[in-house]
Amino acid sequence: MLEQRIQQQFFDSADLKYAAADALTRPITEAVNSLLGCITAGGKVLACGNGGSAAEAQRVASLLVGRFERERPGLAAMSLSSDTSVLTGVGRDQGLDQIFARQVLALGHPGDVLLALSTTGSAANVLAAVEAAHEKEMTVIALTGQGGGQMNQTLAETDVHICVPHQRSARILEVHLLVIHCICDAMDLQLLGEHDQ
Repeated sequence: MLEQRIQQQFFDSADLKYAAADALTRPITEAVNSLLGCITAGGKVLACGNGGSAAEAQRVASLLVGRFERERPGLAAMSLSSDTSVLTGVGRDQGLDQIFARQVLALGHPGDVLLALSTTGSAANVLAAVEAAHEKEMTVIALTGQGGGQMNQTLAETDVHICVPHQRSARILEVHLLVIHCICDAMDLQLLGEHDQ
């Protein structure tokens, strides 16, 4: 019984990825174009999220600054979920809802991109970061699930919404990671050209 349950996890994940491919291809392409426009103009990417989404924010920052599958110059990116001194200090003094927004206001510039990750689309501190990004004239790329939650009302027309069509956080996070890998692969393709594997 346990082995069947484990196998079902693989099947459910694969089924969602197949089902999401058509729906997410266009917004992922739009996200790549926004990120490339930002990076090539000398801007930077700020990424934020809570829990598993925080780990994915760190992952995307590491892939942009370091590398994905090919050597290239580092791309300006940072995770706003990583600095425990900033997170705990701002959380204590301004409240947990402001831990990302304060960083966006301090570090963001017009033309930069905020990558906002929230499986529900309703995390208060991520929504506050989106509002702060708009104040700074930044583009927002939102990775959500569960119908997009409150993010649907927060995003501007110039933003990009990549909403995984699922309700379960584990499945959404799995697709978010695939989306991050697709973005990094596409950016490398655009920046470096085709590559023989």
